[in-house]
Amino acid sequence: MAAGRGTSGRRDSSGVRGAGGTVPPALVVPAAWQRPYLNIFKHFRVEEWKRSAREGDVATFMDTRLKGTVYRIRGSIPGSSYLQLPRTGTQSLGLTGRYLYLLFRPVPHKHFVVHLDVTTEEKQVVRISFSSLFKEFKSTATWLQFPFVCGAAKGSARSPRHELVGDAPTDVRWTCLVLDLPSILSLYLNRHYSHLKSIKLCSSLLVKNLCTSDLVFDPGMTFSEAHQAELACHGVVPMPREMAFPVPKGEKWHDLYDYIRFPSEGSKLPKDSIQKSCPGPVAGGQAPEDPIQQKPVALTSAVRDRLSLIQQITSPKAMPHHCAVIPKSIPEVHLTASRPPRAMPAGDQELEQNQKSRSGEDTGQSPTVGDGGIHVYAHQRSKQATRAVHAASEERLLPDPILKLSMIIGFGGCSTKWALWAQNSTAVVYPCHAVIVTLQIHSRKQRFFIGHTDKVSALAFDGSSTLLASAQAGPRSVVRLWDFPTGSCLSVFKTHVHSLLSLSFSYSGTVLCGVGKDGHGKTMVVVWSTAQVTRGGEVAVLAKAHTDVDIQALKITSFDDTRMVSCGRDNIRLWRVRSGVLRSCPVDLGEYHSLEFTGLAFQDGHAAEREHEDCTFFVCSKSGHILEVDYQNVSVRSARRLLPAPLQDCQRLDKTGAGIAINSISISSHFCATGSEDGYLRLWPLDFSAVVAEAEQEAPVSSVCISPDGRRILCTTAAGYLGYLDLQSWDSNTLMRSHEDSVLAFSMEGVWKWMATVSQDSTIRVWDLVSMQQRYDFTAEEGTPCAVAFHPTQQMLACGFDNGMVWTFSLATSSLLVEHKQHRTVITGLTFSPDGNFMFSSCLQGSLALYSCMAQKSHVLRVLGNVVAPDTGSSPGVLVVSEDSHLLAFVGPSKYVVTVMEACSLDELLRVDISILDLNSTALDSAVGVCFAPVPRGELLVATSSNKILVLDAKTGRLVREVSPVHKVSCSSLVLSKDGRYLLTAGDKVIKVWDYQMHSNINFQVYIGHSEPVRQVAFTPDQRHVISVGDAIFLWDFLALPEERSPPAGLHSSESVPLLGPEQRKNGFSHVGGSWRNELGEGSSEILKDASETPRQAVPLPLLSSPPCLDVSSVHQTGCQSIFSESDKEEEADPPGSSRMLVNRDKDASVLVVEPVRNEELIVVRPKERQESSRSPETLASEPRKETTNPKPQCSVRPDSYRHFTPCFKASVLPKSFLPPPTGSEVLKLKAVIGYNGNGRGNMVWNPDTGFFAYTCGCIIVVEDLHSGSQNHWLGHAEEISTLTVSHDAQVLASASGKRNGDSHCQICIWNVPDGVCTASLFHHETQVQAMAFSQDDRFLVTLGDYSDQTIALWNTYTYELMWSTCISEPVHDVAFSPFSHRELACVGNGTVMFWLLEQQGPNVHLKVHRASAPDVLGSVELTSLCYGADTLLYSGTNSGQICVWDTETNCCFMTWEADEGEIGVLVCRHNRLLSGSNAKRIRLWAVAAVQELRLKGPDARSNLVLLEHEITLDGTIVSAAFDDSLEMGIVGTTAGTLWYINWVESTSIRLISGHKNKVTEVCFGPDETRCATCGEDGSVRIWSLGSMELVVQFQVLNQSCQCLAWKPHPVVAWRAESQHVVAGYSDGTIRVFNISRTEMELKMQPHAVALTAIAYSTDGEMILSGGKDGLVAVSSPRTGMTIHVLADHKGSPITALQCTMKQYRDFGVEGGELWLATSSDRRVSVWASDWLKDKCELLDWLSFPAPASPEGLDTLPPSLAVFCPWEHGTLVYVGFGRQKEALFYSLHKKQVVMKIPLPYFATSLSLSPAARFMAVGFGARLLRLLRCPGEAQDYAGHDDTVHRCCFAPSGRRLLTASHSAVLLWELTGG
Repeated sequence: MAAGRGTSGRRDSSGVRGAGGTVPPALVVPAAWQRPYLNIFKHFRVEEWKRSAREGDVATFMDTRLKGTVYRIRGSIPGSSYLQLPRTGTQSLGLTGRYLYLLFRPVPHKHFVVHLDVTTEEKQVVRISFSSLFKEFKSTATWLQFPFVCGAAKGSARSPRHELVGDAPTDVRWTCLVLDLPSILSLYLNRHYSHLKSIKLCSSLLVKNLCTSDLVFDPGMTFSEAHQAELACHGVVPMPREMAFPVPKGEKWHDLYDYIRFPSEGSKLPKDSIQKSCPGPVAGGQAPEDPIQQKPVALTSAVRDRLSLIQQITSPKAMPHHCAVIPKSIPEVHLTASRPPRAMPAGDQELEQNQKSRSGEDTGQSPTVGDGGIHVYAHQRSKQATRAVHAASEERLLPDPILKLSMIIGFGGCSTKWALWAQNSTAVVYPCHAVIVTLQIHSRKQRFFIGHTDKVSALAFDGSSTLLASAQAGPRSVVRLWDFPTGSCLSVFKTHVHSLLSLSFSYSGTVLCGVGKDGHGKTMVVVWSTAQVTRGGEVAVLAKAHTDVDIQALKITSFDDTRMVSCGRDNIRLWRVRSGVLRSCPVDLGEYHSLEFTGLAFQDGHAAEREHEDCTFFVCSKSGHILEVDYQNVSVRSARRLLPAPLQDCQRLDKTGAGIAINSISISSHFCATGSEDGYLRLWPLDFSAVVAEAEQEAPVSSVCISPDGRRILCTTAAGYLGYLDLQSWDSNTLMRSHEDSVLAFSMEGVWKWMATVSQDSTIRVWDLVSMQQRYDFTAEEGTPCAVAFHPTQQMLACGFDNGMVWTFSLATSSLLVEHKQHRTVITGLTFSPDGNFMFSSCLQGSLALYSCMAQKSHVLRVLGNVVAPDTGSSPGVLVVSEDSHLLAFVGPSKYVVTVMEACSLDELLRVDISILDLNSTALDSAVGVCFAPVPRGELLVATSSNKILVLDAKTGRLVREVSPVHKVSCSSLVLSKDGRYLLTAGDKVIKVWDYQMHSNINFQVYIGHSEPVRQVAFTPDQRHVISVGDAIFLWDFLALPEERSPPAGLHSSESVPLLGPEQRKNGFSHVGGSWRNELGEGSSEILKDASETPRQAVPLPLLSSPPCLDVSSVHQTGCQSIFSESDKEEEADPPGSSRMLVNRDKDASVLVVEPVRNEELIVVRPKERQESSRSPETLASEPRKETTNPKPQCSVRPDSYRHFTPCFKASVLPKSFLPPPTGSEVLKLKAVIGYNGNGRGNMVWNPDTGFFAYTCGCIIVVEDLHSGSQNHWLGHAEEISTLTVSHDAQVLASASGKRNGDSHCQICIWNVPDGVCTASLFHHETQVQAMAFSQDDRFLVTLGDYSDQTIALWNTYTYELMWSTCISEPVHDVAFSPFSHRELACVGNGTVMFWLLEQQGPNVHLKVHRASAPDVLGSVELTSLCYGADTLLYSGTNSGQICVWDTETNCCFMTWEADEGEIGVLVCRHNRLLSGSNAKRIRLWAVAAVQELRLKGPDARSNLVLLEHEITLDGTIVSAAFDDSLEMGIVGTTAGTLWYINWVESTSIRLISGHKNKVTEVCFGPDETRCATCGEDGSVRIWSLGSMELVVQFQVLNQSCQCLAWKPHPVVAWRAESQHVVAGYSDGTIRVFNISRTEMELKMQPHAVALTAIAYSTDGEMILSGGKDGLVAVSSPRTGMTIHVLADHKGSPITALQCTMKQYRDFGVEGGELWLATSSDRRVSVWASDWLKDKCELLDWLSFPAPASPEGLDTLPPSLAVFCPWEHGTLVYVGFGRQKEALFYSLHKKQVVMKIPLPYFATSLSLSPAARFMAVGFGARLLRLLRCPGEAQDYAGHDDTVHRCCFAPSGRRLLTASHSAVLLWELTGG
C-alpha cells in the first residue's frame, strides 16, 4: 500500500486517514467497493437509463425544499409508473450493506408502493413491499407486505383514523427511511440475509436517492456533534453530505423532516407497520433523548477558575496520594480533514479502546468540523480533568505526521523496463514496487505518486507530460490516472485484465490503450477514453478485444488516436477502433515471421497533421533484427541485424550467425538508440549504417528512452540500474541502483554515515547515508547473505550467510579479514556491542558465539550450543545488546523463553518465560524479537507471536506493561529511539511509530508504502531519519521535535552527530573530531577502582501504583562486570581508609578571599597557589592580600544551559521625545495586559503568606490579585525584564532589565510592594542580570550577571549601596542565599559549586569562597540550578538531568541521581520535598527525607523512602516556579508563555495566565465588546473575555501563520450569541471562518495563492474582503465559500489595510450602500462603492501619496495605512512614508487633503475612535500617542517594542494595542 503520510491508528484502503466511525456488527460484510456506503443512484448512473428502467411518468425536477434535483414518479396506477433497478429481472444489484436508506416524499393525497427483492443465504428471493395502500401486514414464505403510515408535519392536526392508514397528507414531509434488511428477514421469516437483488419504486412519490451501508447514519447530526457525543464508537455516524437534506441555519433537522428506522423498538403504534417512532438512530435500537447537547462556552470568574490559591493555602491540607497526574488545561479539539466518513479497521479500533482504558482519564468533547490542520481550544467548567477525544485522535502522537517519506532506494519491482522522461527533460519517472517516483536528475530530489496497493507493472505519459497512467500488477489490476504537475490522482478504474503488461497514451491524452492477460491467460487489448478525466469525468471503455497472438509492446500511433501498433512473438499487428469495435490486421513479415519482437518506436514524434501514408515505425527483436515497417502498405520496408563483434555493424538481410538480442529501441528525429541483452546502449544514425557510440552497462539493458530535447538517453538494466547518457559530454550518470530482490536486513554506523544491506539477490551493498548512493557491492558465490552488522567505530563490516559462515570485511581496504566457521546452518542473528569490543552471532541450530573485536581481526571467545531458539528465523531482533554493552538478550532456548546474559562472558543472568505472563490466554505465547530500552529505563521489550509487545524489567523480569495488538501479524522489527521517547515497529507491510510513554489516547501513527513485508526498521544514528527495508529501502524524515537542549560547545548545529545523552556523559564519553572516545582511557577501571568514591546514581522512575525506592547502589565500573550483584552490602562497603568525599582532600586549596569594592573598579580574584593550601582559612583571611585588577573577561559563547536570558530581538529604539499627559488628566488608563513573557528566567514571584503575585510581560510588571483577577501595572523599565525576586517579607520586589539606549549598564529597579512605587534604580551589570536573591533576613541583595557579564554583586538593602562586587572567570548560572544564615550563599557554574561566606567588620565586607567540583562520574557538565534543602543540604541540577546533593558543612557532593532526561533549570525545596523543572517540559516532585539520613550515616546508610512522588508534563521548558511552604501548591512558568497553577494533592495543573509566544499580528473587538480576538505568527486565533481577561477559545492551525483577522459586524437583526464569527487569513492564502459559540470552523476557502495581509467584513457581514501579499483583493461570500470578485488594481504591492463603512445609496454619484477602501504598501489607496446584492463594485477614487526616492535613516519602510474617519463622513485618514511625518485627512467630496496633523515619527499603526474625535497612533519608537482631533496629544509608555497594532472598540471606550507578543487593553477615562 502506498506511502505518504502517517495515520493515528487508522487507515483506509488508499492509505489516507479516515474520519468516520466504527462499523457495527453486521451479518454480512460488504465488499470493499461498497464501503463505507454506496450511493445507488450515482453508482448505477440512473440518469443514463442504461442500467435502470423507467415506465410511465418518471421525470426529474428541481425541489425547492431540498434545493436539488429529485425524481418524480407519478401515475394513477402504481404498477404503470415506476423506476426499477437493475434494468431487467435477470440481473442483480448484489448490494450487501445491512441498511437500505431511502430518501423520499410521498405525493400528497396519493398512494405509493415500493418493492425490494432480497436474496437469502439459502438463495431464496424474498420480496419486501411497503405501501400506503396496504391496510394490514401480510406475510408468505416469499413476500412481506408492510403498511406505511405517512406522518403529518409538526403541529398539524389529523384525525385518529387518518393518522394510521390512508394516503399522504397535504403537509407530508421528506422522509429518511432506514430498513434493517437482515433484521426484517430474521424477525419475520427466520432467514439469513445475503444481498439486495432489485428495487422497484412505484408511483406516486418523490425520490432523492438510495444508499446501502453497514453504518447507522443519523441525518440530523453534524460531524462535529457526532465527535462530541462519541457516537461513532456505537456505530452511529452523520449522514454523508451527498445524501443529506439541507437544514437552514438555526433550524433543527427533526423539525423539518421525518426519520423512520424499521424494525423499531418500543413503538406504541400498531405492530407490523412502518411509521415514525423515534427521532434519531442509536446502535442497538436504543434511542437517546437528545444525542447531542450543544453547550456554549461558559465564562467563569477568576476566583473560581483559578481555584483561589490564597483560600486553598489556609484550608486543611491532606498528604498526596500516589496517583496519576491529570493536567487541567484548555482542552484541545482537532478538526478532522474534510473527507467522507470511513469505518475504523477492527484491529485499530481494539487498540484504541485498550489504550483509552489504560489511560484512566476522563474525557471531554467539543464539537468539530473538518479542516485537517486546525486545533480548537476551549475552557470547560468541569473540575475534572478534561481531554477531548474523537475519531481524528484528539490526544494523539505529535507531530502528525511524525514521518515523511524522503527517498526510496529501489527501482522496478514488477519490471525494470518502465522509465520515462518528463516533457522538460529534467526529471524521470519510474516505478519502485507500489510507488511511482519522479526523480529530478540534477537535484536528485524525489516526488512520490502514492495509491497503488501492489507492484506497478506499466507506465505511460501523454504528449505534454500532464497525464500519467500507471497500471498495477496482480489479479485485482487497476489503472490510475494522475495529474503529473500536482501529483493528484484523477481517476482509478478497474481494467478487467488480470495483469496489465503495457500501457500507451495518445499524444493528446484522450485515449489510453493497455494490453494484458485475462483470467484464462488469453491476451486482451483494451482501449479507454480519458477525455473527461481532467474535467472531473470518468473513464469509459471505447473497445476491447481478445487475441491469440502474443503482444510484448503496444503503442498508439502518433497521427491517429484510434490506431495502434503492437508486436510480439511471430507477429506485428496494426489495430484500429471503429464504431466501438477493436480490430487488427497483421503485417506481412515474410521470412521474418518467426522472430520474437520485443519493442517498437515511431520514427517521428507527434504528427497529427500528417497522413498515415508517410508513417513508418521500427521494431526490434530477440534475434538482433531491426525491421522498418511501412504503415500504409502493411509491409516490411527494410530489415537490419545487429551482430556481435567483429561484425558489429548492421548488415542488410544478413541471416547468418547469432544476433544480439535487442530489448528496447527509441528513435528521435536524428538518431536511434537500442538497448541489448549484451549490456550495451548503442547509438545509430537513422539509416543504421554504423554504430555512432556505445556505452557498456553491468547487466542486460531493459529499456532505452531518448529525452524530448534529444540531449540525453535514459537507460535501465535488469540489475536494477537507472541512469542516463549525456550526449553533450558523453558522461554516464547513475540515477539509481537497487537490489534485484527483497532486502533482508541492514545495519548503520554513525561515524562515516554508511549503511550496509543484504538481499536475496546474494549481494552485500554499502550505501552512503548522506547521498544515498551505493559505495560498495560484494557478491558471495558460496552462499546467500542473511545478516549484516557494522562495527560501531571501525570501518569493518560483518556478514552472516545461510551456510553458517560469518565474514568480516575491511571497507578501508575492500578485503576479507576473517572467515568464521563456528556455525553450520543459517545465521539468524549478528550484532556488535555498542562499545565495539565484542561481536555475537547465532544460527538456526541454536548455537551462540562470542567474538573479541578489540583487534581488527576478530577471534572466537566462547561458543554455546542450544541456547538460542532454533525456530525464530532470521530477524534483527534475534540478538540485541544493551546500550551500555553490559547485557545480551535473545529468544531461547525455546521460543517461549527470553534469556538475558552478561555480554562479555555469556553468563546467564535472567530467564523469563513469556508464555505464562498472560493468565487469561488459553494459547501459549512465543517471542519473536527483543529490544533493549535506553539504559536509564532498564527495560527489555519483547515482541510476541500474538501481536503484543511486552515491556519487562531487564533486572528482575517483571512485566511492566503490555501493548496489544501491535500489528495484524507478528512484529518483524522493533527499535527504540535513543532518548526512549519513540518506538518503531514493523509488521506485514506497515510501519508504526509509537509514543513509548503512551501519554496519548492514540499513541501511534501508521505508515504504508511497502508492497512486501517490512523486514527491518531503525532510526539513523543521528535520530533524524528512519529507514525501513523490504521490497526496497525507504528513507523517512523523522519530524519529532528534539528535546530542548543546547548543543555542547564546539559542536555545530550543522553536524548530524547526536548530542550526548546523560548515560554517555556519565560513562565519560564525548564526541571529538567525528569519532567517539573514552575520556577515562583504557585504564578507566583503575580510575574508579574505589567504588566508594562514586556518588549514588539513578533514581528509578516509579510506577504510579507503587513508587519504588531510590536505588543508591554504586556506579558500576567500566569493563566486564556484572550489573546484578549478589549482595548490595558488598557494593556499598568501602575499603579501609577510604573517604566518601569526591573533592580534593585539602579543601583549602580552592579558598578565595575577596575584599569589598568601594568604587566602580571590579576586582578579579584568582585562586591561591597550591603551595598555600596547607594553611588554614583563618590564616588566609588574616594575611595581607596582593590583588590585581584585570580586565573583565567577556564570554561570547553561550554556555550549554537554557538558564541564561536572551532578550527578544528588537529593531525599535526608545523615543527621543515624549509628551506625558498632565497628572490627573490622563485619557487612557492601562486596564489589563494579556500575556506572560516565557522568554524571561525566574520572572514570576508568589508569596503564599501575603498572596502577592507578580510576573512580567515585556517591560511591564503585572501585579495580579488572585481573588478578583484585577491587575496593577508597574512601569519603570524600558527594556524587556529578565528576572524578578521578592523579599522574604514580601515588602520589596527587585526587577532587572537590559540597558537602555545610551546607558552603559542594565537597570535594576527596587519596588515598594504595598504602594507599587519604584524606590531605587541600581546600575552595575553591563549586559543582562541572570538571577537575584535576597538574604534570609532581607539585609542583602545579591545580583548575578549573565555569561557575558560574569559579575556577582552584593547590595545593602537599607541604602542600596554596592557593598561588594567581583568578576568570575567563567559563566555562573544561578545564585541562592542559605535559608539558615544570611552569611552563606552559593552559586553554580561550569562543573562547580561556589560556596561563599560573608564576613562583615563595620562597614567593610569581605567574602571567602570555596570551589567544589562536581563528581568526575558526571563528566563535563554544567551545574545549572540550585536550592538549599533541610539543615545542611544543597541541591544542584545539571544540564544532563542529574541532581547532586551537597553537604554544606564539608562542601562535598555525597550523592547524585538521574532526575530527568533534560536540563534541570529550576529547583525548589521545602523541608523533605524537592521539586525539579527541566527543558523536557516536566516538573517532578521528589521525597528526599532519606537524603539527610544518607549524609549522617555515611556509606552504611540504607533507605527505602526516597522516591519520585509525582510528575506533570506542561507545555514548555520550565523557567520559573514558586510554591508554598509544604510544596503542595504553587505556580510554574514555561517558555510557551503560560503560568500554571499546580496542585500536587489533586495532581492537577490549571492555566492561570497564557498569551502568544510569538508576534501578535492582529487585534480586534467583538461587536458587543464582551470579547476580543487576537492572532499571531504561531498560527493561533484566540478569543478573550474582556471582563476577566480569560482565554475563552483558541483555534490553532499547524505550520501556518495567522496574518490578519476580523470580527463579523453586528447583524441587522437582534444580536444572538450563536451568530458570533471571526474570519482569519493565513500565510498559505487560506481564509477560515470560525464560529465562536460553537467553537468550530465553519468554512475554509483559498481565494489567494500567497499569504494574506489584510481582511475585513462588509458592513452587513455578508461579504469578506481579503488582500494578499501580491496586491490582489478578493471579495468572497462566507455563505457559499465562492470568490465573487478579484481586483488587481494594487497588483505587485502587498495590501496593508482594508476597511468598509456605510454610505447613503447615491452618495458620491454612485449606487450602493457601502464604501470600502484598500491600501497597499506603495502608498496607494483605492476607494470603492459597492452594492453586493446587485454584484456591483465601482472604483470611486484613487489616491497616490508622494515620498522621497531614498529613505534616510530607515531600515524598513513604515506601512501605508488608511481608515475612514467616523466623525467626518466622506473623509479618510492616511499615514505612511512620505516627505513629512504626518497624518493626512482627505475629503472624498472635495478630492483634496483638508487637514494635516504632524507626528513625531512615521506611524506603524492607526485607529480612530467611533465615538469621539480621538485618534490612536502607534510608532516604531515604542510609543503610543492619543490625539484629540484637532487638539492636544498624549504619549503613553508600556511597550518594549514597536506598537504595530492598535484598535478602538466600537463604543470608543476601550483600546487594544499590540507590541511583539504583548497585548495591552486600555480604557478611556477622560475626554
